[in-house]
Amino acid sequence: MTTQKLSAPSPRHSSWTLPAFVVGLAVFWLIVWSQLQNLADWLSYTVIGLQPETHLGESVNFFLYDVPKILMLLAAMIFLVTITRSFFSPEQARSALGGRREGVGNVMAAGLGVLTPFCSCSAVPLFIGFVESGVPLGVTFSFLIATPVVNEIALAMLFGLFGWQIAGLYLLTGLTIAILGGVVIGRLKPEKYVEDFVWQIQVGKQGTGITYKPSWNDRIREAGRSTKEIVGKVWPYVVIGIAIGAAIHGYVPEDFLAEIMGSGAWWAVPAGVILGIPLYSNAAGVIPIVHALMEKGAALGTVLAFMMSVVALSLPELLILKRVIKTRLIVIFIGIVAFAIVLTGYLFNFVIG
Repeated sequence: MTTQKLSAPSPRHSSWTLPAFVVGLAVFWLIVWSQLQNLADWLSYTVIGLQPETHLGESVNFFLYDVPKILMLLAAMIFLVTITRSFFSPEQARSALGGRREGVGNVMAAGLGVLTPFCSCSAVPLFIGFVESGVPLGVTFSFLIATPVVNEIALAMLFGLFGWQIAGLYLLTGLTIAILGGVVIGRLKPEKYVEDFVWQIQVGKQGTGITYKPSWNDRIREAGRSTKEIVGKVWPYVVIGIAIGAAIHGYVPEDFLAEIMGSGAWWAVPAGVILGIPLYSNAAGVIPIVHALMEKGAALGTVLAFMMSVVALSLPELLILKRVIKTRLIVIFIGIVAFAIVLTGYLFNFVIG
């Protein structure tokens, strides 16, 4: 009687399957991303039958474009952040940003925020990752503020229109807002205002005393789990925020904004900041409004304050943050950043005027 010796399949045989699937998924993501505007136009103007020049048509088109765009960005950013964080332990993150005296970590986080060209919504997954890794909240908020406030498009625009001195002043004031805002928030000891689930999410179990190097399959599975969990918690807030922003986008004309901010009254700067909060856009999207305001005689400081408010205090970002942090900390964040932006607007009006 003979017996057959069964051998277990080699783990190498399937080690490439999951990474290859992720690469294919990334290609598909890029293809869909490149066609989002065409898809939104087709749904809005062909399937639904709306007219592009109407307020309703613009609002629906904005909504159908921005909802998948933001959700795709969120999913991609959470996945990439989780993969990246799997190479660094929480102890390494704390030593890099959190284990330094107050101020140094904020400067480093703000500098990192300037170098990462993300919109405010896609910066939120990085914020969650910092919190999970034990980086102090004050330092984390410096990053969250700097990422949208100091924008490369705004820098290029200011450099082209006014030269490197004004562009440099914009960069310096944006960094100052991020650093001081993070320091102030850190002094308030806001940890109790972070939702419990953020503290409970753990990526790459640490602290067991055992050195473990996860495989790529392990990293991908954990990134997929984290992406599903976080997007599943925040997507309703994204949809609500963009719906409100879409209504304002379609029904609030540029002439109205120009009339409010084009005056030289003292209240023009704070009015610009208040008007900018519900108008979700990135810096590129707000440039046409910026040009319209400047052509109608609005002061540069007022226009910059409006643009900073749009990109740094957008309603979708605040609604996503509401799922992560509690209302009191949201109010503190809005108050500090809005106050700093108003001061920046007055500063530019004073220097250039």
